[in-house]
Amino acid sequence: MNETEIYFEHIPEEEQYKTFIENVVQRCFQEEHLENLNFYMSITLTTPENIRRYNQEFRNIDKETDVLSFPMFEKEELEEIVSKQKKNKIPEVLGDCIISIQRVKEQAKEYGHSFERELAYMIVHSFYHLMGYDHMQESDKAIMRKKEETVLNQLGQTRDS
Repeated sequence: MNETEIYFEHIPEEEQYKTFIENVVQRCFQEEHLENLNFYMSITLTTPENIRRYNQEFRNIDKETDVLSFPMFEKEELEEIVSKQKKNKIPEVLGDCIISIQRVKEQAKEYGHSFERELAYMIVHSFYHLMGYDHMQESDKAIMRKKEETVLNQLGQTRDS
């Protein structure tokens, strides 16, 4: 029911990335009890140069980053949509995320864990931004981090992996 489209922008298309990403996203939907609803999200895997351009264009920040999330709704709006969707099954666009694969590789090495663990973290982190969670305040950060760790642990993608 949920659909995730994966785009490769200026990087080679890797089938194993697609399967891995789809599994991570599905686990996120299951954890939030949304697996039977009809949401769409896109994930673009790209280069550091492209993510910097997007960051400049959409956030007016001329700097490279690891992941960008573009939610379609505020948290409260999304909660209302979810309650209505259970009745109506109206498809909704959850949002888009853009991930710098080069930064995933660099950060995996920097933090001493696998590429897969870092990629899973980026996907889960972005998913929760699309769900309306943020980490600007310590109290919000604690809630978001707990949700992220729960999903990552269920996937077997711990800090040690």
